[in-house]
Amino acid sequence: MSTSDNAFQELARIFATRNNRVLEIEILPPALGPLLQDECSVGITKKYLVQSFVTARRIFFEKSRSQFECGTPRTITQNENERVTHGSSDAILEDLLVSTEIILLFDCEHLTACNWRRGRLDALKGHHDFSSHDPGPLIQALEAELTLMTTYLCSPLHRHTKSPTLWQHRLWVLSRLLEIREARARRLHFVNPSEETNQHQESSVDLLKSELAIVHRAGELHPRNYYAFNYMRQVHNILSDATEGSREGPSSLAESTIDSMLHWCLGHPSDISGWMFMLYLLKAVPKGNLHVSTVNKVVRYALDVGWEGESLWTFVDQSVKSLGLEETVYNALQRIPGTSFTTISTVQDESMRNTTLPVRPWKYWLTMARKYWGGYN
Repeated sequence: MSTSDNAFQELARIFATRNNRVLEIEILPPALGPLLQDECSVGITKKYLVQSFVTARRIFFEKSRSQFECGTPRTITQNENERVTHGSSDAILEDLLVSTEIILLFDCEHLTACNWRRGRLDALKGHHDFSSHDPGPLIQALEAELTLMTTYLCSPLHRHTKSPTLWQHRLWVLSRLLEIREARARRLHFVNPSEETNQHQESSVDLLKSELAIVHRAGELHPRNYYAFNYMRQVHNILSDATEGSREGPSSLAESTIDSMLHWCLGHPSDISGWMFMLYLLKAVPKGNLHVSTVNKVVRYALDVGWEGESLWTFVDQSVKSLGLEETVYNALQRIPGTSFTTISTVQDESMRNTTLPVRPWKYWLTMARKYWGGYN
C-alpha cells in the first residue's frame, strides 16, 4: 500500500468512526506527525493530509463517474437516486462519503464534493416518509451533516472557519431539517395546538442559541468573520419566518441571544463583525429599555477600560443613529462635573481642526470619552 493510500485509510477510519461526534482537527508541525488522535482531538501534518486528499480525490471521481459528465455534476435521475440510497453496494457509498469528507478537509471550497453531498441528501429526502413518526435515515443523515460542518467550522484550520461554501452548506442542511420539523409540527397541531406552539417557540430559541455558540467559536478562531455572522442573520430570518404566527416570535428570538452576544462582543471589542450583528439583534427587538441598557453597558465598559478602538465606537455611533439613543450616550459620557455638551463640542472642533484626516462620526463619541478620561487627570 502506498503512503497516499495509507494516509487515506487512517483518516477515513477516523471519519467513519466519528458517530456524529464533533471533532477538533488541527494541522501539526512535521516533527509531531503524521497523524495523532486523542478522543475527539485530531492532529495531522499538512503533507499527510495532502497525501490523503490525493487518494480521496481519485476514489471520488472514479466511483462517482456515472454521476458526472466532464467533471460537472448533472441532474440526478430517480433511478440514480435509488442506486445512491438503496444500491447493492453500500461500500461504494461509504467510500464516496468519506472521500468527500477528506476532500473538504483539505479544500473547503471544493464545490463538486459539497454538491455531491447535497445530492445524496436530496435523494434521501425523496424516499422519506413524512407521515411516519420515525425520523428515519434522512433525519440521521442531516444531523450527521451538521456535526460534520461543526467539525470543520470550529476547528483551528486556516480557511474553514470563514469558508462561504461551508457556511452556505450548513444553512442548506439546517433549512432541510427545519422543513421536516415544520411538517411534523403541523401534524401535532391537530392534537394540541397550544402545546405545539410553545414547544416550537422553545425549540427555535434553543436552536438559535446553539448556532450562535458555533458562530462565536468560529469568530474566535478567525476574527472579523463576516461569513459566520451573516450566517446567523440568515438563521434568524428563517426562524423568524417560522414563528411569524406567534405573538412576539421574531423579536423574542433576537432578545434571547442579546446577553450572550453582548458578552462575546465585550470579550472581543475590536471585532466589527460581532458589533454589527449585535446592532442587528437590537434592531429586531422593539423594547426601547433593552436598547438603552445594552448600549449603556457598552459605553460604561469602554469608559472603564479606556477603550479607543474604532469598532466599539462605530457600534455606539450606529446605535445612536439607528435606535435614537443620542441622549443615552450623552448622559453616559457627561458625568464629569462642569462638563457640558457645548464644551465637548468645542474640544472636538479643536482636536479635528489641525488634522488632515477626514472627520469620522464615531470619533465624535471617542472625543467625548477622552474628555471624560481627562477629568481624572
